[in-house]
Amino acid sequence: MARAVVGVSLKMYFGHRAAKEWLADVADIAATSPAVASGDVELFVAPTFVQLLPALEAVGGTRVVVAAQDAATHDTGAFTGEVSPAELAEIGVGMVELGHAERRRLYGETDAVVAEKSAAALRNGLTPVLCIGEPHRVAPEEALAFAAEQVRAALGGAPAGRVILAYEPVWAIGASEPAPVDHIRHVTAGLRRLLAEWPERPGSAVLYGGSAGPGLLTELGDDVDGLFLGRFAHDPAALRAVLGEAAALAATR
Repeated sequence: MARAVVGVSLKMYFGHRAAKEWLADVADIAATSPAVASGDVELFVAPTFVQLLPALEAVGGTRVVVAAQDAATHDTGAFTGEVSPAELAEIGVGMVELGHAERRRLYGETDAVVAEKSAAALRNGLTPVLCIGEPHRVAPEEALAFAAEQVRAALGGAPAGRVILAYEPVWAIGASEPAPVDHIRHVTAGLRRLLAEWPERPGSAVLYGGSAGPGLLTELGDDVDGLFLGRFAHDPAALRAVLGEAAALAATR
């Protein structure tokens, strides 16, 4: 298994042409990064649904994993406008981002909905990238308790399988800087201990997201398994820099 993980969600920032150009850069970065090529660092990207097939084609021949930004709770049926996790797995998608704060705020997704989606992803062999985090800035102990409860709610009755926890305090998403390093380390270390209690989820990982960028992973040290990037990774040079930091982290494990 990879010893460090880096993910990127494009949200809905890129049009089709821009996404294809960025994905070509990502494929080149992955092919020329020894840590990604060897599997020591796992890199995944989550473009829009329309961009999934071009993404799979662009990164073919590399170890980059393509993720979806959401998935339905059901595999088939009369669910107009939804995207089946079974179909995502069929075309070669490996992960699915679930429970993001924007999905909860804009579309009313509850812990129960996230739990259904997590179960649907796992039963179809997809790795959930479960987004968790407190809505308002609180003490690290309270933040950990809140995030841990979200994890238990989402995965308590879900099928066995690997998961990635993306700790993204809502108040840090889109901010000018990430949460304080000590705050992040307390929460992510606690989440890693929580995952260790579930032997049915081997290979799981804890990432930090929320205005994450180059330089942060080095500061977080061994209390986290990697980063979940947003707008900072739109610059291929920044992504390459973070992958270098992830390679250094992987080398210590």
